[in-house]
Amino acid sequence: MTLTELRYMVRLAELKHFGAAAEACHVSQPTLSVAIKKLEGFLGTTLFERRKHQVLLTESGERLLPQARRILQDAELMIHMAHDEDERYQQSIRLGAILTVGPYIFPHLIQRMTNQQLRLNLFLTEDFTNNLISALEQGSLDAIILATPVDERLYRVYPLYSEPLQLLLPAQHNWAQKDRIDLEMLDTAQLLMLAEGHCLRDQVLMACPNLQTERNASLRGNSLATLSHMIALGMGMTIIPSSAEKVLCNAHKDMLVCRPVEPSITRELRLVIRRSDMRHRIYEQLQNQLKACREVALESA
Repeated sequence: MTLTELRYMVRLAELKHFGAAAEACHVSQPTLSVAIKKLEGFLGTTLFERRKHQVLLTESGERLLPQARRILQDAELMIHMAHDEDERYQQSIRLGAILTVGPYIFPHLIQRMTNQQLRLNLFLTEDFTNNLISALEQGSLDAIILATPVDERLYRVYPLYSEPLQLLLPAQHNWAQKDRIDLEMLDTAQLLMLAEGHCLRDQVLMACPNLQTERNASLRGNSLATLSHMIALGMGMTIIPSSAEKVLCNAHKDMLVCRPVEPSITRELRLVIRRSDMRHRIYEQLQNQLKACREVALESA
C-alpha cells in the first residue's frame, strides 16, 4: 500500500469516475485502475462498485475512506513539520473563507503577502460555512475563516477580529440622513436578504427576530454584490459587514451609503484549523496578516 494509491482512492471516491479521477491525478486511466486494484488486493476487500458510467464506494470503501484521508493528512503534515523551521522552504496553505469575507479581505491579503515577499503560497477559495468545515475535515483545505463558533475540542481557533454590521441603503432614502438606524425600524422595512446557507443571513434574523421575512421572500441574492445592485436601483436595503463597505459603495458611487444600527450588531471572525495540524508558526503569521488586512479595509472605507 502506498500514499499514491491512497490519493487515487480518495480522488476516485470524490469524482466517482475513473477517467475524471485519472485526469485529476495526471495519470492514465489504466494506471489509476491498476493502482486501485492493487490497493484492493492488499487490503483484501473491494473498495469500489464499478458501473458503466460511474463508480460508487462499497460499504468497505465508505468505512476505510476517512482513514485514507487521515493517513494522507498525516503524511503531508510530516513534510510540513520537517520544513517548518527552514526559511528557504515555501509553505503552501489552502485557505477558505465564507462568501461575505473572501471578496473583501483576500485582495488585501494577496497584496500584503506580495509586498512583504512572505514565503507563504496561498490557494484561496470561498464557500458556505458547512462546505468549508467539511473541506477542512476532509483535508482539501488547511484553514478556514468563519463567523460561526466551532467546537474548540475538535479545532484550533485563532481569533481575528470583531466586525460591526451596518445598514446599506440608497443615498436618496430618507433614512440616509440619520446618524444611526434603530434596529427595530428594520422589522417592517424592505430588507433584502442573502439566500439560505449564508451565516450572515442567520445572524441578521437572530438580531431582528420580528423581521417580516415574508415581505422579502422573493428578494434574495447569493452575494452582497448582487444585493448592492438591487439596492442601487431602489429595491430596498440590507445588512453588510463593515469590511464590505468600501467595495460595495465604490461600485455605486453616490448611490449607496452605510449607516450603523443601534443596538449594534457585530460578528466575530476566526481562523480555524485542524488540531492535528502543528504548523503553529505559519498560522500565527497568517493570523497577524489577516488582522492587518482588516485594519486596511477599515481605513479605506
